Amino acid sequence: MSHLSFEVKIGRSDQCCCLDLCVSAKMIQGLRSIFRTGRTRSLKWRLAQLNSLIKLLDENGEKICQALFEDLHKHNMESYVMEINMCKNDAVFNINNLRSWMQPQQVPKGLLNKMDDAYIRYEPYGTALIIGAWNYPIQVTLLPLIGAIAAGNCVVLKPSELAPKVATLLEELIPKYLDQECIKVVNGGIPETTLLLEQRFDIIFYTGNTTVGRIVMAAASKYVTPVVLELGGKSPVFIDGNADMNVVARRIAWGKFCNAGQTCIAPDYVMCTVETQEKLLDKMKVVLEEFYTTNAQTSESFGRIINARHFQRVYKLMEGANIAIGGQTDESDLFIAPTVLRDVKLTDPVMQEEIFGPLLPIVPVRDHQEAIEIINDREKPLAMYIFSTDKGLVRTIKESTSSGGFCVNDTLIHAAVPTLPFGGVGNSGMGAYHGKFTFDTFSHKRGCLEKSLGLESFNSLRYPPYNEKKLGWLQWILVQKPRRTGLLGFFPFVVLGVFLAVFFKDPIHKKYSL
Repeated sequence: MSHLSFEVKIGRSDQCCCLDLCVSAKMIQGLRSIFRTGRTRSLKWRLAQLNSLIKLLDENGEKICQALFEDLHKHNMESYVMEINMCKNDAVFNINNLRSWMQPQQVPKGLLNKMDDAYIRYEPYGTALIIGAWNYPIQVTLLPLIGAIAAGNCVVLKPSELAPKVATLLEELIPKYLDQECIKVVNGGIPETTLLLEQRFDIIFYTGNTTVGRIVMAAASKYVTPVVLELGGKSPVFIDGNADMNVVARRIAWGKFCNAGQTCIAPDYVMCTVETQEKLLDKMKVVLEEFYTTNAQTSESFGRIINARHFQRVYKLMEGANIAIGGQTDESDLFIAPTVLRDVKLTDPVMQEEIFGPLLPIVPVRDHQEAIEIINDREKPLAMYIFSTDKGLVRTIKESTSSGGFCVNDTLIHAAVPTLPFGGVGNSGMGAYHGKFTFDTFSHKRGCLEKSLGLESFNSLRYPPYNEKKLGWLQWILVQKPRRTGLLGFFPFVVLGVFLAVFFKDPIHKKYSL
């Protein structure tokens, strides 16, 4: 890459510098130097930063809501529930549990290591790069930051330039509340992101689309840097005919059309029988009018497409489609009405890519077996939704498919459970976060073994010269056996005790200080 310069702000909004390869490298080196001092490793520092982040959210709620409205036309309720509160709750969850998470985790040991101390130590990677997305620009930027801080890392935070009001606000606020020497904010577009990816980080966390995810992964491969990719895909819904269609319509409409359909785990398409399709359409018309009135463009509860390019992309997906509900558009307002498409074929344009907009295609299928075949013939989705009261049917679909997350009789809501991992599989991403899973993601799990210098007679079994007697003992000690319960479970320890008592009589032990 040529040595190009781009105007970008780093840290405080009044500190403007030219981000080129040299400045970028100097910034990363500064973070590495701070990390090596051990400042970020202490529980005190981690808790202080997390509490400061909560304070940032508490004191700037109105500013955040205003920025989200200007970027995405989000209602304050959506901004608080799905952005601000999710981050606050996650930070509180980390604060309440961090002390125990940081403790070494003792692990089971075999006979050979029964007298040793074996444990997993959770250590920060070092310097992390977090690249946020525009659809939930607070949530998907700050949730990874919370885990990176909790794990004790220094961080470079890159908000999405497609949500400029939020990006500018984060650049302004974060240096005021968090440790400026350990946490940097870099704003800009593709050139700035490319320059950052030229640098060596210890872990990279990216939220966005699969195409850019491949670019991030390729850049990380230069230094064999671990990556977490939170991507997306076409998350399917299967509706069983026995489900309560009033409830089904409300829950699908909410999950699909909040944030104008710009949600990575939004229901992307529905599969059901022709009969169920007609029932769903009848209920969906009523629900959408209840949610957004007869003219969603005048509703304060309905969002807008992020920009003109994405408006055109979503608009073209409706070409030639059989529109059952909605279909109204206004490019000057970046408005596309909540739209339901009926009798959609797998070859239609709307089924060729992730929609990421307020279009809901319904694909008629014979039964759940055909739905399973359609799901398995496509890339693995980030989420999968099933509406049914038949537990056997739910189990069949769950065990016959693969997806990042699986939710029964609702949409989106599984992502709000902090004790569940959130992440993709295959084309929908790699790695997981939320709650402790974010702490785990940003922690290196270092396997540690501490032995005594004693018991050398026992350890001498592994030393040359080799013989059949030693091999016999080692085979008995090292080869794993099926677990037994009751008195038989104690038998190996009895044998080991006898062995130690007999073996210590060997003159070899006199050569060592036991």
